[in-house]
Amino acid sequence: MPEGDTVWRACKRLNQALAGQELTRTDFRIPALATTDLSGRTMIEVVARGKHILMRISGGLTLHSHFRMDGSWHLYRPGERWHGGPDHQIRAVLETAPWTAIGYRLPVLELVATDDEDSVVGHLGPDLLSPAFDRSVAIANVGSVPERTISEALLDQRNLAGIGNFYRIEVCFLLGLHPWRPVADVDVAAAVDLSRKLLKLNVRNGTQVSTGVDRPGQRSWVFERGGKPCRRCGTTIRTGELGEPTRQRITYWCPACQPQTRRPEAGQPEA
Repeated sequence: MPEGDTVWRACKRLNQALAGQELTRTDFRIPALATTDLSGRTMIEVVARGKHILMRISGGLTLHSHFRMDGSWHLYRPGERWHGGPDHQIRAVLETAPWTAIGYRLPVLELVATDDEDSVVGHLGPDLLSPAFDRSVAIANVGSVPERTISEALLDQRNLAGIGNFYRIEVCFLLGLHPWRPVADVDVAAAVDLSRKLLKLNVRNGTQVSTGVDRPGQRSWVFERGGKPCRRCGTTIRTGELGEPTRQRITYWCPACQPQTRRPEAGQPEA
């Protein structure tokens, strides 16, 4: 799933290509927007808010999208072949004179008044990649439910926006936190600070890396390495599902480097 750094980079590319350009043709391939025509309007800017994409358009409109698991926006020059997927996966076409933006497999695509953007992103906590990031609010949000697991608290976009599965798993490893560790037993400030540091580093790098080694197969400590030896101690990395029913996410951890300090609750794995 694309995380905050991936979305931020996508918005930067879209903004560089489209900002200030007149929309010469638009084509929305979802029922709710099927008759919408934004041609003649100007793309003012494209900005990220956590994992959300906000395309602000003249006339007080914002096109809001979200990648979720496998959505994407692609940019093409006039006449260039589109190759982001089959035509039936296209949800939006935004044409300008120099560029065409194609939205593939977008599970969220809606048009809202720019003044009402809070209706779609107002629930989000402080954006880890925003220059205006409010560290104290993020720390308070993550620590607000002491009995909650640190994994769930970091992943909750209402607490702080931008963290996905990769970052919350790698942050827990780097801080030696068992994924089921309750927030009450965690240095929340350290977890928030490290999350922001990793996202900011990888915005510049263009890849998701937590090990400092930007080579295939060596970019993560435990993420997607279930059953393999821990890079630090050699213990076999474990996997499990964490989260509320219907919203569970797979998690990875090293039982030696990330010890469970309390007896696990029912349904939680032993270290």
